[in-house]
Amino acid sequence: MATIYDFTVDDIGGKPVKLDRYKDQVLLVVNTASKCGFTPQYKGLESLYRKYKDRGFAVLGFPCNQFGAQEPGNEQEIATFCETNYDVTFPMFRKIDVNGDATAPVYRYLKSAKPGLLGSESIKWNFTKFLIDRDGKVVARYAPNDTPESIERDVEKALQ
Repeated sequence: MATIYDFTVDDIGGKPVKLDRYKDQVLLVVNTASKCGFTPQYKGLESLYRKYKDRGFAVLGFPCNQFGAQEPGNEQEIATFCETNYDVTFPMFRKIDVNGDATAPVYRYLKSAKPGLLGSESIKWNFTKFLIDRDGKVVARYAPNDTPESIERDVEKALQ
């Protein structure tokens, strides 16, 4: 059985990152967008990251332009937006597809490991979140309207 550690993705600067670098950490993987009604969640995601990163927690942001074309920028524009508007310091990655034929392999894994409502694997919108335990297994999937603050208790529990 695969874990998230079996994948390599490109960071927002284009450098390959083996996700096994996050082994033994709790992860929150999120597909993000800069022009979405949920974009202010960047603030809560950054807050969670800063609060728990010293305990082995990381947020991994994957920009995606598949929902209402709400992430039209290139990687440099996305990085600048996140830093300027939300002081994002958690790891951000290259823009990807989370649905369809070009779905990034890491998202194929996440969606099959933890399907959504009624067993649907498709991502419904920006800011869908996946909580990964220290063993690299997906333990929860959250809808876009589940705020970072509302899932903090689950993050704390996974860190114990």
